[in-house]
Amino acid sequence: MNIYHHIARNKRFFALLILVFAISAVLGCASEQSDINVSAAKIEDQMKQSVKLDKLKKGDAHKLKKLYDLGTEQVEDFLLYTASSNVRADEIAVIKVKDEKQIDSVKASITQRIDAQAVKFKDYRPDEYALVEKHVLKVKSHYILFAVSADTEQIEKAFDTALE
Repeated sequence: MNIYHHIARNKRFFALLILVFAISAVLGCASEQSDINVSAAKIEDQMKQSVKLDKLKKGDAHKLKKLYDLGTEQVEDFLLYTASSNVRADEIAVIKVKDEKQIDSVKASITQRIDAQAVKFKDYRPDEYALVEKHVLKVKSHYILFAVSADTEQIEKAFDTALE
């Protein structure tokens, strides 16, 4: 066997090896993303480190059902904060869905809430309407973040950090 034939075979072997490692890395990252399992309390703690939530009212399962028409059939865990007054639009919801297949329907429920809030504040409180228009609606794994606040950037960063 001449040396050139040997080198060519080794190049193919190494190219194949690199391809296998690349595929493994991609698959590893993809499965890692969906294996995220963080409690709503941990996400809440992360948010409290960068955002003051004391002017908001913490919501329960009844409030989640009332605002978003979501219950235990879709929601595994959640945190909810709403404005303490109905003249304010501030709202933060983190919802962990039971099944990733439910993400679209849960996002649709949140979108209905956004639309309702936009109608409510558009002519009545333009400054609050601007917050609603600049809302964050984000999905990461089986978690959904919805935030209406002057602090949406910090809320989003805290959400991302908690789910790393």
